[in-house]
Formats: sequence, structure tokens, C-alpha cells
Amino acid sequence: MADAFYERDGDAYVATPYTRGPWSREHQHAGPPSALLGRAVEAAGRIEDGRLARIAFDILRPVPIAPLTIATRVPRPGRGVEQVEATLADAGSGDALMRATAWRIRAANVDLPGEVAAPEPPPPGPDGLPAATRPSFFADEIAYHAGLEWRFARGEFDGPGPAACWTRMRIQLVSGEAPTPLEHLLAMVDAASGISAVLDWSRFAFINVDLTVHLERPPAGEWLAMDAVTRPGAQGAGVCTSVLFDRDGRAGVSAQSLFVGSR
Repeated sequence: MADAFYERDGDAYVATPYTRGPWSREHQHAGPPSALLGRAVEAAGRIEDGRLARIAFDILRPVPIAPLTIATRVPRPGRGVEQVEATLADAGSGDALMRATAWRIRAANVDLPGEVAAPEPPPPGPDGLPAATRPSFFADEIAYHAGLEWRFARGEFDGPGPAACWTRMRIQLVSGEAPTPLEHLLAMVDAASGISAVLDWSRFAFINVDLTVHLERPPAGEWLAMDAVTRPGAQGAGVCTSVLFDRDGRAGVSAQSLFVGSR
């Protein structure tokens, strides 16, 4: 059994069964490819002491469980602020599947007033919280859900409504590499709309077409959390928002646009 979401094959990244999503056995959950694109963005950045401030993912088409390639460019270089783009493509057809646009900024220590700098505390846990069981909307034992450990501070996989959940990586993002906290966060946060779903998975589809993450500071540590709320609309669109945490407190926020329809 694979020990990672992806294995390297030359310039290609071969998706393993751990990338499988809940909507189709042939397609990936968007979390692992988001993390893969974030990894590429960080590697392509030219500001040596830079850090990610915002990254936006557009999901152009379903990502197959197949070999993938990534191309990067820096359309806006700079000493203090830079923009980096990364595109994920099918290694066979060359079709673009996902695109990430990111802003990286030079890290600096700013002496902020104490009342401004005080971090928002994280949700309770993860210590003392039980590990969640497999969600019912995943048919396979080995799929995206199995690549992370999930511990709910509020809500549950199979219960509707807002949820707060801690996760840690059980496997690597790319085989042979220890995942970074940023890669972990990007692999996790696309699941915000899944843990906070308010519609019945058997009756409705609510698939995100994008994901945007804004970071106030780099995430740190083994455990990360998201506190998520999903609001579907009656005209075919919805929005999921979440606040992102590590053990030290709030690290950023995320948002997803949802395509909502009957199954």
C-alpha cells in the first residue's frame, strides 16, 4: 500500500488511491492536488525569506487519479511582494486541471500593539478528542479520508451543520518527503465544505469550483484545525467559509464557491 498521496515518476506525480474523493471513484478529492500546487508555489517563489499570504485555486475540471505534471511561473516578481502561478495538468493529455495563483510576501517582524497581536484561541482539542470513524459518503476504505486523522471538536462527518475539526497527516504528500504544515493545511482545508455540509449527500451535489486561503501567519505543528460553515443558496450556488488554526490559535481563513444541485 502506498504511503503517500503521490509518488514521483520523473517529472510526473502519480496519484495513489489515497487521493480518491467522495463524488467519483475515478476522480481525486481537491485537497491533495491543492497541497501539491502549494508545494510547487513555495518551490518557485523567488523571495528567499518569503511566505504565503494568499493562494487561490480554480478547479478547471475533475482531477483524474492518474499521473500529473505541474508548470510554474512568476508573473510579478518583486523583493517584498511576488505573485506565483502553478498549473496542474494531466500528464497524458496535457489538459489543465487546476490552477493556483498565489501572493508571497517577505517575512518581517512587526511590533504590533498587544491587543491587536493577541491570537484568537483554537477550538478545544485535539488532545482528548476521539478519532472520527470513516464518513459514510466515502465508499472506499482507502481514499482521501484515510490520509488524515480527524478529531471533531464540534459536529461530525455524518451530521449536518457547522463543524470544527482537528487533523493531522497520516501519510506523506509526496512519497519520500515529510509534509510541511502548509502542505497539510492545504490538503485539509478543501474538506471544509464536507465536514460542515447541510444537505443530504444522497440527494444533493455541492461541489466546490474554487478554494481561496488567506494566511495571517504560517501554520505550525503536527495538528491543524478548521472551523467551517456552509451556506447553500436556492439558485444553484453556495459558500463555505472557515477559520484555520494551529495549537497557538488562528492562522487564517478560507472560502469555497459551491455548485449546488440535485443528484
